[in-house]
Amino acid sequence: MSNSAPKATPGKLAVLNSINHAAYRCRDAEQTRWFYEDVLGIPLVASLIREKIAGLEEDTPYLHLFFQLGNGNLIAFFDEPTSATPEQFERAYSFDRHLAFEVGTEAEMLEWQKRINAAGVSCLGPVDHGIVRSVYMYDPNGLQTEICVRTPVYDQAMAAEQKTAHENIRKWNARTRAAKEAKFGAAAIDVRSRQAGRKKS
Repeated sequence: MSNSAPKATPGKLAVLNSINHAAYRCRDAEQTRWFYEDVLGIPLVASLIREKIAGLEEDTPYLHLFFQLGNGNLIAFFDEPTSATPEQFERAYSFDRHLAFEVGTEAEMLEWQKRINAAGVSCLGPVDHGIVRSVYMYDPNGLQTEICVRTPVYDQAMAAEQKTAHENIRKWNARTRAAKEAKFGAAAIDVRSRQAGRKKS
């Protein structure tokens, strides 16, 4: 993890230049450690036992795991069985959540695919998305994980897509607004903030 945080300048906010960590719930810490450390080779760098939820001061014991990627960014998990349900660890639809790791070449991606399959984890693909090629598997918690490599057109294609990104959102909203209002209600779509934290029961 880089120690150099974005620098603020007078009248300007610091740039948000990386993800420090993304965090998910896990069913079992050791099962999760096996997948990310032994299979994917991402080292475990911390496992913190806590008795209270930070900020809420609720008496909820949990274990917080951190695995460190090559660029210093972290993947984190919470092992908190008290409020967990079996349904939370069913395979998640990739539109709901998935995790994509990047390597530098297609040969490296295919070598990882061989290693993962040899470990007894089904790793399918490659799938060609135009800007990336990817192989896919599921972790023990039902989270789809992906290893991808950028294709030669990646930079050019992304630069072109950025030019139409906001307009495509406007087009898509016009196309889907009625269906979303029927399903979620206009107020839910139009809200632009959410109260932080959880409601106490």
